[in-house]
Amino acid sequence: MQLGLVGLGKMGGNMRERLRRAGHEVVGYDQNKAVSDARSLADMAKKLSAPRVVWVMVPHGAPTRETVGKLADVLDKGDLIIEGGNSRFTDDVEHEQLLKAKGIGYLDCGVSGGIWGLDNGYGLMVGGSSAHVKRAMPIFDALRPEGPRDEGFVHAGKVGAGHYTKMVHNGIEYGLMHAYAEGYELLEKKDIVENVPGAFKAWSRGTVVRSWLLDLMVKALEENPDLDDVSDYTPDSGEGRWTVEEAIAMSVPMPVISASLFARFASRQQSSPTMQAVSALRGQFGGHQVMTIGEGDALRAEAAAGPKSPDTARKKVARKEAHPASAEEAAAKGRKAASAGPSSGGGATSSDGSGPTEGPTSGTGATRKPATKKS
Repeated sequence: MQLGLVGLGKMGGNMRERLRRAGHEVVGYDQNKAVSDARSLADMAKKLSAPRVVWVMVPHGAPTRETVGKLADVLDKGDLIIEGGNSRFTDDVEHEQLLKAKGIGYLDCGVSGGIWGLDNGYGLMVGGSSAHVKRAMPIFDALRPEGPRDEGFVHAGKVGAGHYTKMVHNGIEYGLMHAYAEGYELLEKKDIVENVPGAFKAWSRGTVVRSWLLDLMVKALEENPDLDDVSDYTPDSGEGRWTVEEAIAMSVPMPVISASLFARFASRQQSSPTMQAVSALRGQFGGHQVMTIGEGDALRAEAAAGPKSPDTARKKVARKEAHPASAEEAAAKGRKAASAGPSSGGGATSSDGSGPTEGPTSGTGATRKPATKKS
């Protein structure tokens, strides 16, 4: 079968090669002329026999919308576009409407497999009409893993269903990755565990947590057992966010995937404003020592450089947060905190700590002066 393929990056380039190995003719176009088979989208269209099938494999968002729009101008009635990037499912509806007006068919296809797909095949999740799916099935069969079709391919439903299914797939991936990562940290922290890479490898057969992601974790630890010079800064592709947004819209509780997404956000903060606020509040209500940023960084460095158990750093924190030596000292701190402003339930307290005065509360609205007796 003949196919036009737009986008020959890591995924698209390997997909072209896998299709050619299966005997299909692929005319690829990429802005990188060194890897492109055509000079332009129009040139690619001329090299294909009608009715054409063109697969789009470019970054989601504006690049995909722009590419689909340009293809709408160079393709003809009866042609078919398959959009295989990580697009948001709502974009698919707009693409279908644009192309339908010109008589061009449309399928959306979520693709999973990454750089390993060339040899292992790609998991495919497709949305669109049955007629269009049937027409493109030789291409899908060549790209999916060997074995039963339904173990590597699904016609998930209407237009948008393919990318929606891939979105949820990636949300689950976020949660699985984070669970393995948390387990790694706990094993690393425990001094009696001396072979963390071996522990992960031992799980790869016969256990309920075995998976391809686990195999990749084993590979990563074999290459770099202590993850030396690996930054914890973790981006997100967008699909994790969309999954959580859909969970909110559909009232589906999704605590694990949501937590894994928020953990990625936290990884990008050199210091957390949230935790700075928590630290300041602990200092206010509990009299705990509020550390400077420098002191906190020093403790982090010491805990990371020292033994697996962070007892030394914990003891230093405990010394900094020692309680007042006497009841008088504690009372003085309490009076100082009380004079800072309104309380959280009974109105503002007086500066001498004698009791509540006028002022707003946090749940009952503004207070008013008590009625005075008439003489």
